[in-house]
Amino acid sequence: MAGVTFRAVTKTFGSVVAVDDVSFEIRDGEFVCLLGPSGCGKTTTLRLIAGLEQPTSGSIHIGDQDVTMVPPKGRDIGMVFQDYALYPHMTISDNITYPLKVRGVSKEERARRAAEVAASLQIANLLERRPGQISGGQQQRTSVARAVVHKPQVFLFDEPLSNLDAKLRLEARGFLKHLQQDLNVTAVYVTHDQAEAMALADRIAVMDGGRVVQMAPPLEVYHRPATTFVANFLGSPPMNLLPVKVERRQGRTSFVADTFTIEATGWHERLSDRVEHGEELILGVRPEHLSLGKPGDPWTFAGEPYAVEPLGPETLVTLSVGDSLTTLRLFGDEPPQLDGTVNAAIDRAHLRLFRSDGQRVELE
Repeated sequence: MAGVTFRAVTKTFGSVVAVDDVSFEIRDGEFVCLLGPSGCGKTTTLRLIAGLEQPTSGSIHIGDQDVTMVPPKGRDIGMVFQDYALYPHMTISDNITYPLKVRGVSKEERARRAAEVAASLQIANLLERRPGQISGGQQQRTSVARAVVHKPQVFLFDEPLSNLDAKLRLEARGFLKHLQQDLNVTAVYVTHDQAEAMALADRIAVMDGGRVVQMAPPLEVYHRPATTFVANFLGSPPMNLLPVKVERRQGRTSFVADTFTIEATGWHERLSDRVEHGEELILGVRPEHLSLGKPGDPWTFAGEPYAVEPLGPETLVTLSVGDSLTTLRLFGDEPPQLDGTVNAAIDRAHLRLFRSDGQRVELE
């Protein structure tokens, strides 16, 4: 096993900067998800680790070895591709043991290792079939078995669940989490699915425009996003972002928008050396940290009902607030009956403030 270290890595394709001066360290045995939208650089980052791309500048280390210019076969990695990349003319057994064959492992040892790995992944009864004769979920397990069979230092996963239906994705997600913990091997997993990243990762590296904008444990990324991009990318629905202007007068602080004013009771001293009178900010609050309030209460703003979506154990209530929409997540079986203006109360313990450039204001 080994960790992975990026040191000021940049990768360009002509005039396009795919990975922009990225530095991070993935610890030995850690499961890290590279999360972000299409085109953010996450797959290129994975390919750089694999050796399928070489950096334009910077260096990459796996364990104590500088692998910046080492070809893939010299990096001791196992990779699971989005389309599984199985050989259609080979049996499942031959697909699994191909990495061992190219390393010169004997036929007897290959058969033993294939049977061992297939049994652990519950595909032992499929070894004589071909990829076209098994399901998508079984193909996914075969691809994982091929990555596992030669006991690599690092696992690399390139959106391996994206071709599965919703039920299989949930099953496979739990399987991958258990497998990585059982093997205690370093894993790097690319996804655009925030639920996958939250469920699987020890840490999430959120990427935007070729850069890592935040790298932290899942709950920290969720509750304390470093930027408005992260706040808006994680969460379903995402964090509500409300543009306001700060008013600080006579020992009181208020957040003022076109259609509401929030009295920041108890926060005047807390904000004294962090925000200025007249400064433009963005208030960030998750839907589950908004509740139904009363007119005139502090930390409350008003909106007009836009949509009510009962989801069983919870209800999503969307309000029209000025020119934007704000969502509340209300827990309980019975959806509320809303008539006229609705007041939304902020749980100020979970309120986040961002400056106009999108960077979080440090309040702690």
